[in-house]
Amino acid sequence: MPIKHAALKQIRKDRARASRNQAVRAELRTLTKRLLTLLGEQKHEEARQLIRLVSKKFDRAASARVIHPNTAARTKSRLAHRLSGI
Repeated sequence: MPIKHAALKQIRKDRARASRNQAVRAELRTLTKRLLTLLGEQKHEEARQLIRLVSKKFDRAASARVIHPNTAARTKSRLAHRLSGI
């Protein structure tokens, strides 16, 4: 356990950031699963509306470096490809 006050503060900051990042990642997974479910149920119009929200969330997470920008781009591309293949 660190002794310096600055080190203790850094631990608090790291825990808060990790918690926030975990919540963002969980939301991304939930939205992705919901989109894939809509695609599986052949609900095209709802899926088209949801993919806009999913893309926006992935872009925001990538800009905040919660996920790697290439991961966001790759995932968005794969989802868009699945949507266009219908």
